[in-house]
Amino acid sequence: MSSTQPRIIVRSDPSRLTIEWLDGHRTVYPAARLRAICPCARCVNEFTGERMHDPRSVPDDLTHTSVRLVGNYAISLTFADGHDTGIYSYAFLRDNDPGE
Repeated sequence: MSSTQPRIIVRSDPSRLTIEWLDGHRTVYPAARLRAICPCARCVNEFTGERMHDPRSVPDDLTHTSVRLVGNYAISLTFADGHDTGIYSYAFLRDNDPGE
């Protein structure tokens, strides 16, 4: 079983997203954390890898308004602040587990 493949993705409320992985691990992602680590080209320089978006500028109570599957490898979120360009691969999400 792959540890980077979700078994189930649950948006139980707009402030968090829960992923249960095929290996049995469970990760809860606060929406504000997902916004803070957004990997999109507006937030991270594609050439240098430098973070262009200051994670400290994300309010702790930020919510997401939608979650969409991107193919069989990622999700995309729309946040209450209007940001919607990040594609979060499952491998990226597992690597950025806030509980580990």
